[in-house]
Amino acid sequence: MKTLYWIGGIAAAGLLVGTGVRMAAHSGDAPPAASAPAAAPQAAGAPLAGSVPAVTARADSGSTVTGVADASSAQYKVGDHLKQSVTDADQPYKASGKTVNGYQEIAWEGLIPKDWDAMAPFKGLKLDQMDDNDPRADAALWKAKKYWKQAPVDAAMEGRAVRLPGFVVSLDREGEALKEFLLVPYFGACIHVPPPPANQIIHVKSARAVKDVRTMDAVWISGVIKVERSDSSMGASGYSMTAVKVEPYTAPDNNG
Repeated sequence: MKTLYWIGGIAAAGLLVGTGVRMAAHSGDAPPAASAPAAAPQAAGAPLAGSVPAVTARADSGSTVTGVADASSAQYKVGDHLKQSVTDADQPYKASGKTVNGYQEIAWEGLIPKDWDAMAPFKGLKLDQMDDNDPRADAALWKAKKYWKQAPVDAAMEGRAVRLPGFVVSLDREGEALKEFLLVPYFGACIHVPPPPANQIIHVKSARAVKDVRTMDAVWISGVIKVERSDSSMGASGYSMTAVKVEPYTAPDNNG
C-alpha cells in the first residue's frame, strides 16, 4: 500500500475520532495529487482530501485478512465510524451515558487521556509537498505506528462496568462461533488501514462463544473493562474485557 495512503488514513482517523470519514484503502493506486496537511482539521463527516473512492467491504466467514466480500447492506465503508441512525449517514454515534443492566454506556473518546495528542507525529508534515518516495513520508509513517502502539491509557477506566459499540476484528473462533476478538472504533481498522492507537482497541474475550458474528460486524459489548496491554497479529490493545454480553449494534436511545 502506498505510504501516503497509509498516512492519510491514520491522519483522518486520528483527527476525526467519533465522526464519519472515509479513508483511502486501495493498494497499488496512484497517490493523490494533493492532500491537505495532516495536522489541519477537517469538517466533521468530510472525506479525506485526495482520497480514492471508499471501499464497500465486509469480511466473510470471520476472516481477518482475506475473503473480503461486498456487504449486502453497504451500510459502512472503510474508515466509517458508527452511525447514530442507519438512515442518516451524517450523524455519528454519540454515547447516551445511560446505564443498561448495570453497564454505563461510554464513548470511545473516553478511553483517551485528555492530554494525549494522537496527531503529534504529523505536526508540520505537509503531504501535498511530498511524493510516495519521499523518505520523510516513510519516517513519519513508522514514527506514527510506534507512537500509536505505545499510546497511553486512562487508568481511571480500570474496573468500570461499561457498555460500548464498535467493529469486530476476529482473533479466535470455535467452529462458527467467535471466542476472542478486538473491538475497534471504525470500519476497516486493522484490516484495510493501520491499527488505531492502543487506547482505541479493546481485546475482548467473550464469556460465551458468540455465534453469527463476523469480522467488521458492528456490535455492543458489555462487561468490566481492564487496563491491560496485549499484542496480537492484528494490533496492540491498551484495554481488555471479558464480555458478559455481545449483541448486534443498534443506535442508542439518547432521548429522555
